[in-house]
Amino acid sequence: MKKKIIFIGLFIFCSGLFLYAQKKSPSKKQTIDSVTTTIANLGKTINTTFSEYAPVISADGGMLVFTSRRPVTEKEINKRKQGMENIYLSYYDEKKKKWGVAKRLSESINQPGRHNSAIALSNDGQRMLLYRDDNSGNGDIYESNLEGEEWSEPVKLPSPINTDDHESSASISPDGHTIYFVSNRKGGQGGRDIWMCKQDQKGEWGRVKNLGSVINTSEDEEGVFIHPDGKTLYFSSKGHNGMGGYDIFKSVFENGKWNQPASLGVPVNTTDDDLYFVITADGKIGYYASAKSGGIGEKDIYKIFPVEKKKNKGPKLTLFKGIVIDKGTFDPLESDIEITDNEKNEIISKIKSNSATGKFLISLPSGKNYGINVRKEGYLFYSDNVSISDTAAYKEIDKTIPLEKINVGSKIVLRNIFHDFDQATLRDESISEMERLVQLLSNNPTMKIELSSHTDSKGTDEYNMKLSQARAQSVVDYLISKDISKDRLVAKGYGESQPVAANDTEDGRQMNRRTEFTILEK
Repeated sequence: MKKKIIFIGLFIFCSGLFLYAQKKSPSKKQTIDSVTTTIANLGKTINTTFSEYAPVISADGGMLVFTSRRPVTEKEINKRKQGMENIYLSYYDEKKKKWGVAKRLSESINQPGRHNSAIALSNDGQRMLLYRDDNSGNGDIYESNLEGEEWSEPVKLPSPINTDDHESSASISPDGHTIYFVSNRKGGQGGRDIWMCKQDQKGEWGRVKNLGSVINTSEDEEGVFIHPDGKTLYFSSKGHNGMGGYDIFKSVFENGKWNQPASLGVPVNTTDDDLYFVITADGKIGYYASAKSGGIGEKDIYKIFPVEKKKNKGPKLTLFKGIVIDKGTFDPLESDIEITDNEKNEIISKIKSNSATGKFLISLPSGKNYGINVRKEGYLFYSDNVSISDTAAYKEIDKTIPLEKINVGSKIVLRNIFHDFDQATLRDESISEMERLVQLLSNNPTMKIELSSHTDSKGTDEYNMKLSQARAQSVVDYLISKDISKDRLVAKGYGESQPVAANDTEDGRQMNRRTEFTILEK
């Protein structure tokens, strides 16, 4: 498929792209920057002579799920007519630099005799929302989870998300606790509107909220997508100032409200319907469906990737991804992963690594200090810390996390234990980590441990030994205050005597300033 290279101004993410300003006259444009944009058909591994649309992707762009009307049943094949909607999946081949041949998902997902359409993926690609019709012209939203290599039986989302009206497209927030969705229910701005619903810590869904007249119009909105940064919304609309049919727009949530939607402009938007725009976490590649002339089928899935004249740092976002393994056997492990906002001592997200592959992916917006905790029964928990400044550019952290079985001699570093400079007292940001340690000791009542503290090489040997002993004791004192017997705890300061990195760089010194615990008895 020949690529159409078009010199345009397109603003796909934060900067460097061109946007139509949302004003009454479509001739009034705002040029942010000049870029070269390539639009390419995804080709015959994805598209057919029938309709393919509604692409959804994992945040890292490695997994694509979409809807196809290609014939499946013998009757459909013999008559060569469009079939029912079915859901297909493809993985991106990094070596070949192209998408693999799409495979139709099982009948637990693609229920025979009904339209089944994928409408959302979680950032890690392990949670899918899908639409099913109810044979009355309306439809509802269902949820399925990737359990190992198989998708679970879809479960219908409860009221108030689903109603007797029509619920169609949807998107999942990065923390998994908010769903944005489209519905034609009463109480909106008119036609199909975008709504949102939040889930509380108990897993209960609250009241739905219309996104209001800035986003919704008296006509139809469709194809909602929330970016992994959690604040940038893409959607299609017939009511905002566009080129005709459904056009794709973007709005950012700033200062407690959505800003005026801006059109993605040409060549993404045409006089036909342009729908279901999604974009990778790094803001570099977008996918959408369009009925362009010269395509393979009635509707095809396209990708759009700008090559900017000015280097774009991308969204203020970090993708923390990797694989969890058994430290001894290297086998992949399913584990529970918690993300904590250390400043607030609040768990903001809970996910699981995949049971078949051990893979995980987490989206971390900039401007926070995060505690990462990975645990599995029978293993010591793993602790990590990711601190991201407000001005940090987009980056990816890829880690292999080895979990060590609970045995005498097993040791872990407590990455989320914090002390002020030259002080031994625990900072408030340490509480979540300390409570995990309390839980571990409570679950293993015969376990005896050593809490050890280490410093860098700044200061005298004598001073560092004294400071590290006081810091180790502060951890022990906290555990004792939580009814852990002092007979099970040993505080030991090692000063600068056991470095794990060179002390001639700040990164090395930071690694050496650490608190560890070691199992002395099970």
